[in-house]
Amino acid sequence: MFQTASKAKYSDSEERLYLAFELGWRTWKLAFTVGLGQSMWEVSVAARDLGGLKRCIGQARERFGLPWACGVISCYEAGRDGFWLDRLLRGWGIENLVVDSSSIEVKRQQRRAKTDRLDVEKLLSMLMRHQLGEKKVWSVVRVPSVAEEDARHLHRELRTLKKEQTRLTNRIKGLLASQGVNGRMGRKGLIDELEAVRIWDGSLLPEGLRARLAREMKRRDFVHRQVLDLEAQSKRAFRQGSEAAAESIRRLTCLRGVGRTSATILVREFGWRNFRNRRQVGSLAGLTPTPYDSGQSRRERGISRAGNRHVRGIAIDLAWGWLRWQPGSDLSRWFQRRFASGSSRMRRIGIVALGRKLLIALWRYWAQAQLPEGAMLKTTAL
Repeated sequence: MFQTASKAKYSDSEERLYLAFELGWRTWKLAFTVGLGQSMWEVSVAARDLGGLKRCIGQARERFGLPWACGVISCYEAGRDGFWLDRLLRGWGIENLVVDSSSIEVKRQQRRAKTDRLDVEKLLSMLMRHQLGEKKVWSVVRVPSVAEEDARHLHRELRTLKKEQTRLTNRIKGLLASQGVNGRMGRKGLIDELEAVRIWDGSLLPEGLRARLAREMKRRDFVHRQVLDLEAQSKRAFRQGSEAAAESIRRLTCLRGVGRTSATILVREFGWRNFRNRRQVGSLAGLTPTPYDSGQSRRERGISRAGNRHVRGIAIDLAWGWLRWQPGSDLSRWFQRRFASGSSRMRRIGIVALGRKLLIALWRYWAQAQLPEGAMLKTTAL
């Protein structure tokens, strides 16, 4: 039997149990307590052992002398396990927070120390500080619904396959270039032409290289067919979708310089979030500045990059296209005044700043129907 503690021992008048997770692949480290300054109970369970997790929560209630009806507040870091655990805990009636791991403070004296025990104890103490009103102690991740999370897979997989297709194409060209052959990839590839390819001295490709190239090209063709299938699926969803997100995507594509792929990524990644202001938009994309301003030393260390990499890359690409297709807009004129006459380095810095401003302007357009100043709409529908 566990030793029960006196309720008068705890300073928090509201009875609640705090729980922090350190999620590993094989084991989960759990830490329980009932308030700041109180003792912690740490225990390990097998990863994804839901029965064992329930037993540990019950044992923690008994250990700290809490009634079975007391509230439980938990937290864990966002990572590989995603959001299924959050949905499970909330289904059990537990208030859970998913924490952005990059926002967790690290003590300078212990910045090189890294153990599961230290991590879970830190999470538990910060959870209590957050619940007591210190809201800026960390950043809480907005958990998407199952449908919102599922809608992101199509465009993410398509981007991944396109990168894989490019990697395979470059590998094939590199193998051919190593023998003095200019390997241009056509629509049908070079599988049927490998037998006729001549290397630098006029002889045929070596047998081992020819066999490897044939396998690489088959892999590339397979990936290419998958890319075409996903692009067709994306087009159907764009034209036939009836949900609010599909309407927002079609609205964005009415702007010159914004295509279907870019609009899909922006809305599917950001459209379901309830942004309160423009700073949250720029911050979530990782396009916020990181100044160093201490005493007489002042310098800018670039953007934070602590955000959604899918949106960040698209924002930069859109910024270059915006200068071409929307030259009369206020954003393009701002860039021309500030950066166009500068060096190439200044123009690269300026395009990142333009990307942040453009991302905010597009958010206002799809969420609030506020057209960017001076922007032009397309004359023909897609």
